[in-house]
This record gives sequence, C-alpha cells and structure tokens, in this order.
Amino acid sequence: MITMDVRDNFTDLTWASNYIMKMALDEYQTEQNWTRLIFQYWDLVEELIGDPRAKALPFMDNPLPTFGMIVTYLAWVLVVGPTYMRDRKPLQLTRTLFYYNLFQVLLSAYMFYEHLMAGWARGYSLTCEPVDYSDGELSRRMFNLCYVYYLSKLSEFADTVFFVLRKKKSQISWLHLYHHSLTPIEAWILTKFLAGGNTTLPNIINNFVHTLMYFYYLLSSMGPRYQKYLWWKKYMTEIQIAQFIICIVHAINALVTDCSYPKFITSLLLLNASIFFVLFMNFYWENYKRTAAKAVPSKKLILVENNNCLPLDFSIERKDQ
Repeated sequence: MITMDVRDNFTDLTWASNYIMKMALDEYQTEQNWTRLIFQYWDLVEELIGDPRAKALPFMDNPLPTFGMIVTYLAWVLVVGPTYMRDRKPLQLTRTLFYYNLFQVLLSAYMFYEHLMAGWARGYSLTCEPVDYSDGELSRRMFNLCYVYYLSKLSEFADTVFFVLRKKKSQISWLHLYHHSLTPIEAWILTKFLAGGNTTLPNIINNFVHTLMYFYYLLSSMGPRYQKYLWWKKYMTEIQIAQFIICIVHAINALVTDCSYPKFITSLLLLNASIFFVLFMNFYWENYKRTAAKAVPSKKLILVENNNCLPLDFSIERKDQ
C-alpha cells in the first residue's frame, strides 16, 4: 500500500482524499458491504492523515465517543433535565458556580499561556504556520495542549446543565446550544489531525476571551454586592465579535497567499468563523442595539396636588411644556 509521511498529508489533501475515495469504492464494489466500507474508509483516513500521537489518548480513536457525549448532552438539557426540574424549585448552586467558574478561569488562563509557550511566542507565524508533526519538545507540548483544549470543551457542557438546574431557560438559546455542540467536534478534529499551526490561532484567542468571560461569571456568582463590577457585559460580547473578525481575516489571508496549510481545512475555519460572527452579531443587535433604539428617554416629574404625589412621564421633547 502507498504510504505518506504524516507531515506531508495535509500539503496534498486532494491526493489523499482521491486515494481514500478510490480505495473505499473498490472495497464496496468488491463486497457490496456498507459497514465494511465505513470501517475501511475510516482506517484509510486514520492511516493517511491521522496523527499517530493521538491513538493512545482516551476518546481519540474515533469520533463516536464524542458524538455520543454530544447527543447525551443535548438529550439531557433539552428533555431529561427540564422534565426532572418541572415540578422542582430552581437550585441555587452558589458555591458550586463559584468554584466551577474559578476552575474555568484558571484553566483558560493556563491554556492561553501554554499556547504562547508552545508556539505563538516561540516563532509561530501569524500569516502561515503549518502543522509540526515531529516529536520535538514544542510540537509535543502543543499536541498535549490541543488535547487539554478538547477536554475543556467537554467540561463546558456544565454551563448548560447549571442553567437547567437553576431553571434559567432564557439563557439556553439556539446560539448557546450550537456553540457547545460544535466546539467539541472541532477540538476533536484538531487533536486527531491538526495539532498545531494555523488552527491554534482561534484557540489562543478563545482562551483569552474565556478567561475574561468566566471571570465575569465568577463575579456574577458572588452575589448582589458585586453587581456594580459587571458593567462591562456589553464589551464582553464585542470582544467575542472581534475574535471572529480576526479569525476570518486570518483564514482569508491563508487562502489567498501561498500558504502550505490545507486550503480545505482553512475554508472550513473561515466558514465556521463567519457563521459565529453572524450569530453573535445578531445576538448583539437583539440585546443591545435594538433594545437601546426602542428605549424612549424620559424625564420624571413629580406633581403635588391635593397632597397626592402623581408621577408623570414626559418625553424630552416635551420637557419645556
């Protein structure tokens, strides 16, 4: 069988894809067995473009465990959890939320630091950085970090679980579910096939954003006296939108220049960042801009008549009448 060095796999993805498809079709035409075709196809994908360092890690052999966890997550937060909580009072979970958010702040900050030390502060190029599949110190450090990043995305399922237990149904938006369901798959593909290079730029930005975001949640979980420190919620969403703009520009640059990073994967990154940009912009508009546009500035006047205080609202346009 023709073999390829794993470092070369993604520099000629078209060749690898055509080869895999031909072998899979030959298998199907020989035995007419769809089950065998699927397994044969996956074996070829893993052999040709899989990172051999990922084989020994839990959940990395194939994507089925990750898909299973996502399906279980969606079933619980959409059906099982709400049914269980239907006739129960919301749980407060004050202490649990404090320690959970603190854990996520520390984990995100650690991953941000590791992304710097494993590549982005050690010579990674912002314009084009191919994946290093060698077993060197920095390459191994980045690979291990990608796996930690994958596990962190699984841990974030708890965000929605806590919403369900606290009966915060309004927080479980379509955007929230889409984000929490998709990112574990993205992180799995990253670890299995692309542990390093261009793909990790969105990750380091995401770690920075999540450090801020979970710090916001941490303050929010500490009670009413800390609410005065939460004035920057709107700017948190703006930072998230900026994150996707950077990722879009980065992906377009890799596509239009002579970058050895696979065009197909870069196109997927561009599509993903664009979808999230549109979704977050819609969220931003609905929750901030449209709300602000609907608000009518007013001036409260108190009229005293017959010893009764009557509050009357007048628009600013009528303030001199």
